Amino acid sequence: MLWLSLIFGAVVGLSLGLTGGGGAIFAVPLLVYGLDIPTREAVGISLAAVGATSLVGFLHRWKLGQVEIRTGLLFAIAGMVGAPVGTWIAGFLPETVLLLSFAGLMVIVAIRLWQQSSSPAIQVPACPTPEHLDGPTCQRDAAGVLILNSRCAVLLLIVGVLTGVLSGVFGVGGGFVIVPALVLFSGMSIHRAVGTSLMVIALVSVSGVASQLWAGRAIAPVVTALFVIGGIAGLFAGQQIGRRLSGPALQKVFVIAILAVAVFVIVRNLSA
Repeated sequence: MLWLSLIFGAVVGLSLGLTGGGGAIFAVPLLVYGLDIPTREAVGISLAAVGATSLVGFLHRWKLGQVEIRTGLLFAIAGMVGAPVGTWIAGFLPETVLLLSFAGLMVIVAIRLWQQSSSPAIQVPACPTPEHLDGPTCQRDAAGVLILNSRCAVLLLIVGVLTGVLSGVFGVGGGFVIVPALVLFSGMSIHRAVGTSLMVIALVSVSGVASQLWAGRAIAPVVTALFVIGGIAGLFAGQQIGRRLSGPALQKVFVIAILAVAVFVIVRNLSA
């Protein structure tokens, strides 16, 4: 069991390092089906391990200049508000309905990302003119800095709260939502979105773990520590691999990972 905890942690870390998300999507099934840990406890372990691993990854990418702190903080604050709400909701809604909805969301996000990665980049004007007012809600100036107007801030806050709710409900860090949202809504490059996502996941996970403990759910310290150790090793391996891939290629890898997990969740629940 100890070696399995390290190996499974490395798988989670590899996903985080490569795509900036998806780690906890793998963590909960591995804990439940691989280590025979109860689902509620697996959610807490997932949040703690993924949060700690993401923190290490964020600090590394921050040094490389691959993190947008301001945008990430906006996401994280909203997410930390949403996480306790998600924990509360999880106690009332049927698990099958939640998981199937979750899988449906992943499929929609995957389709949008694949379409974007296969299309030529669209240049957004630095200063929106009347004919561009119906364009993207979030835009960037000539230097690539996000223009954080009220419409853009509201949009990012809404997605951030959604990320936090998903974190509390499913024990995920929300990277599978954060990375696509940063790319699709804020015009951020996939590599910067990965680094910023790791920062958000680390902060939102703190709120998620606190919510789990407040609800009286135990978090096994040994398994969590082993997951973190394996996760850090996998994280740096994933980051090394990610540097060798172009933005569109990395985006497509992320899409394939999302679809694979979505199919697993759908098949698992429908067969049950």
